Amino acid sequence: MNNRGLFITGTDTGVGKTLITAGIVRWLRSQWIDVVPVKPVQTGAEKKGDILVAPDLEFCLSASGLQPGLDEKRWMSPYLYEPACSPHLAGRIAGRYPDISIIQKYIELILRRRQAVVVEGAGGIMVPLNENESMLDLMKALNYPVVLVSRIGLGAVNHALLSINTLTAAGLGLAGIIFNQNLPPVTENKYIEEDNPVIISRFGKVRVLGNIDYFDNTIPLEEMWRRFEQSMPGLEYLKEVVKR
Repeated sequence: MNNRGLFITGTDTGVGKTLITAGIVRWLRSQWIDVVPVKPVQTGAEKKGDILVAPDLEFCLSASGLQPGLDEKRWMSPYLYEPACSPHLAGRIAGRYPDISIIQKYIELILRRRQAVVVEGAGGIMVPLNENESMLDLMKALNYPVVLVSRIGLGAVNHALLSINTLTAAGLGLAGIIFNQNLPPVTENKYIEEDNPVIISRFGKVRVLGNIDYFDNTIPLEEMWRRFEQSMPGLEYLKEVVKR
């Protein structure tokens, strides 16, 4: 297992991987670790003038005040697609599929300059990258410790345990799971949201790294990051994982 990085994956799309990636990078950099975010494949890329930019990467860079040069930024997000769909479909439309060997090459270039990377996947674990390989194949090729991001509400148990089983069967090291309240909480479901992390941890034999509260758009960024760090007791553990 290569410990010069972490791989952030999710039980599904829209579970909050970008927020988690940005928060982890931001905190690790505050601990004097020169770590940078990597978003190898971005679908739903945004057009700015004549170029496409990766909104997930931009958010992560902004959170830490990072301003990489043009080359390094291209290495951080080599595959940009405007359609907001699965990477394999976006690649088919563009006539240029994501290539795992090229992603590896760019990350190696980044690691000549940086201490570590935090790689954010696209969608879930089994999302196809191209016509023959999935996100899981990229994770296996990089072989970084994996952080799994899960919803916390109804349905989370099945999705999380299936994801944990898939990662374990692939021989990947699972650093832990983070529960993210990506939708406004419902009072009537509180008993479910309190039990889900406990039962998933027990059945999945996985460390719970954090339980992130719902953040709406009215919270100032500094307050949001303060609450994020309070909700993430596993940050110190991730620091040790990256430094090994």
